[in-house]
Formats: sequence, structure tokens, C-alpha cells
Amino acid sequence: MTQPFIDFIAQSPSAFHASAAVAERLQAAGFTRSISLDDGAHAPGGHLIERDGAVVAWWVPEKARPRFRVVGSHTDSPGLMAKPDPDVVREGFRQAAVEVYGGPILASWFDRDLMFAGRVVTADRTEHLVNTGPVARVPNLAIHLYRGEMPEIDRQVHTQPILGVDRPLLELAAKSAGLNAEDIVAHELITADAQRGEVLGDLLAAGRLDNLTSVWASLEAMLAAKDDAEDILVLAAFNHEEVGSASTAGAGGPLLERVLAKVAAGFGDPAEIIANSIQVSADAAHAVHPNYPGKHDPTHHPLVNKGPVLKINANQRYASNAATETEWILACRAAGVPHQTFVGNNAVPCGSTIGPISATRLGLPTVDVGVPLLSMHSARELCGVDDMDYFVRALTAFYAVAQ
Repeated sequence: MTQPFIDFIAQSPSAFHASAAVAERLQAAGFTRSISLDDGAHAPGGHLIERDGAVVAWWVPEKARPRFRVVGSHTDSPGLMAKPDPDVVREGFRQAAVEVYGGPILASWFDRDLMFAGRVVTADRTEHLVNTGPVARVPNLAIHLYRGEMPEIDRQVHTQPILGVDRPLLELAAKSAGLNAEDIVAHELITADAQRGEVLGDLLAAGRLDNLTSVWASLEAMLAAKDDAEDILVLAAFNHEEVGSASTAGAGGPLLERVLAKVAAGFGDPAEIIANSIQVSADAAHAVHPNYPGKHDPTHHPLVNKGPVLKINANQRYASNAATETEWILACRAAGVPHQTFVGNNAVPCGSTIGPISATRLGLPTVDVGVPLLSMHSARELCGVDDMDYFVRALTAFYAVAQ
């Protein structure tokens, strides 16, 4: 599965590309795209809705049981987002004025070949996907000019990429979409590492593994499980997780709730059906770093290529509880897949996911899981090749389990 996954990463330099790639694959498999939810949402077969870098797809079996099995993930990754007026000239260089999006490891974005990707909107309100290819670079300061400890990165001053001597960003973006720069009314463009994913023995190095590992695995699992499913299967890949999920396309927005309520209405009381359903919140997990093992809990050490990670936090930074944890462990057993557990070190702050957000909004029992990574939020992250196979198999079993 490694090369198809690398291809998917290459297709998905932005959240908008990722959601489009998922929608395209599902449509090729016979899913019907909806512009808006209608009374046919509960009809047998595959359905999808794509909006603002998010995609929700659902499969209704011929004799569906009134219960959802949801896998939620997110399409966005940290990076440098172009500001509304991005064209800057400084010391003879064209630069792109950018705003830091999410929590990237900023040093990892220096001295890499970068592309800008996302969407632009023209005056006729048409959206166009944009991928400039490698056009930019954030250069480091030569060591001879500071002699000693590297200066602290100033997020405003030091992160602005250079594009060359006379290549404005919006001209490059317009050209990649077959437009003229003056055609663009508004844009959402973010940097992405232009280097293709590479297999390093039994490891995979690539950009955006957080969280394309989960988006792709849930897509593969849904397609593999749909013909044997008894429950209604749902794939929900949200935008804006890296900045808090508080948007119409984020897990804190109404998109998934509207889909579940509309579909459930064809089978009974939506609130009761949702409460009797279950969600896997699929997001990248932390593998133990061999150079910093003290940052991890001493009794919980997730390793690469040892299976997907069940994430637990007593303070509800993850939504897992004993009942939902059991469902995940049983799915792993059914798939013949090893599993691991992550619990944070008490002295190290714990991140969070879409899990607590969507669980709280929907009243949907949820378990948090993910593929273990190193270098999370770097421009280029690292995971185990075997873990991607394990994750697809475990999610397939979760979707297809019969109770």
C-alpha cells in the first residue's frame, strides 16, 4: 500500500486538494456527490458532500441497521499561509508575506523547496485548485553571519519565503490554474514541502503525514468494508483541526451533525441513533523518540511498525473511554493487527484532536487512535511502513464488525 499512499500525499498538498482527492476516488467507486442534503440521503448506496476542504461520505447498506460507524480525521496540516496581499519586495527579492498556520516546527521549513497550494476564487465565484509546484524557499542565515547559537526565529520577520527576483506569488498561482493574476478575487494558499514521499527501508518520510495517514486509511477502509457492512459507514475528514476546528468545515461546525441527523431521520429518532453509534477519531500519534525517551510516560512507549496507537487522557484531551477503547481493541483483534497505547507524561502538555470536539457536539461515543509518528508538525514527518497497512486493516475491521 505504500506507493498508493505516497501518490495520495502528492495529490494532497492542501486541505482542498485532499478533500477533492477523496471525493474523486469515492465517485469513481460509485458514490454520489450531493450539493446539499436531501430526502435521498438515507437511500442505499454511497453518498458524499464536499465543502471548504472537508468531505463527509457515507455508505448505507441495503438492509442497514440504524447505527453509524464513523471515522473522523482532518485534511489540514501546519504550514505558512499566504496573507491577502502577499507580494513583498525586499532587498531585491520577491517574497510572499505569510502567516503561520497552526503549530509547525518552524526550523524545519527553512531551506526546503516549497510550493504554494490551495484554492483561488474568481469574480464568477468559481473555485480553482492551485498547486504552483516548487517555487519558494525560506533561506537560513549563513553561519558566518552569527557565529554561535542560532538566532531565535522571529515568526513575522524570518519566515517569509523568497520567490526569486521578479515572480509575484499570485502570478504563479494564477498560471498554475490557467488564469491571470487579475482574475483572482480571493485565495487560500499554504506552503507544502515539494519533495515527494520516500521509503527509507521500513520507514516512510513525507510531508503532511499528520493527518493524511488517517484520511487515506479511512478512505481505503471504507471502500474495503462497504460491501460487508451492516451499520451505516461514515467517513468525515474535516478542515481546520490544526487551528482549533472552530469553522463551518471543522469538527466544531455543523457539517457532520447535519449529515448524521438527515440520514438517521430515515431510520428513526436521530438523537437515539447517534447515541447508539460509535466514532473513531483518527489522528497521528506520538512514537517514542529514541533521542528524547524521557518526554514519554515510562510505561507507555508506542513504537513504529508495532501497530496503531490507542490514545488515552484522563483530562479528556482525547475522547477514549473504557467502552470505546474495548471496541477498538476488539477491531484490532478481528483484523489480526497489533495495537499500542499512548498516555502522556504528566510533566509534558498533551495535545488534542477532533475527538473531544465532535463527541461533545454530537453526543457520539468516541475513541482516539492513530499511526505513531516522529517529527510531528515538521515539514517532513516519519512513520512506519507496516503501520499504514495495520491501520487500514484495523479501520476496515471497525467498519465491518458485526454485533
